[in-house]
Amino acid sequence: MLTKKGKYGLKAAVHLARLAPGASTQVADIAETNQIPKKFLDVILGELRNAGFLTSKKGKLGGYRLARAPEDIIVGEMIRALDGPLAPLPCASRNAYEPCEDCNLSRCEVRLLMVRVRDAIGTVLDTCTLAEMRDLSQDELASFIDYI
Repeated sequence: MLTKKGKYGLKAAVHLARLAPGASTQVADIAETNQIPKKFLDVILGELRNAGFLTSKKGKLGGYRLARAPEDIIVGEMIRALDGPLAPLPCASRNAYEPCEDCNLSRCEVRLLMVRVRDAIGTVLDTCTLAEMRDLSQDELASFIDYI
């Protein structure tokens, strides 16, 4: 499941993707516009900066901006940077694999299904760019919200 950190990080990144290329904005603006607690957003943006997705500049005219074009930022990579592996269980993870205490790897139906879930999630998130998220129309967003 996507954590609040991952969700807020994506919201902030989309906010930055909607700015003019190369433009930056203050944390307070992102937090207020997207209803994200500022202190929590400070931590999230710092992690995204350390992972190479954002750059920042201190001072009155400073702020955060994307380090690359939105078309070059893969959503799955951002989520992994904030939340870790996409696998719903540690035994289904490629990069952070940990066996379950009760798991027989060759016969565990739960693990086998969770590997399929991991692959499906990865396929969607690793083929979606920040630009695609930015460009979702309000109609698509409204129908999605109605769906959930």
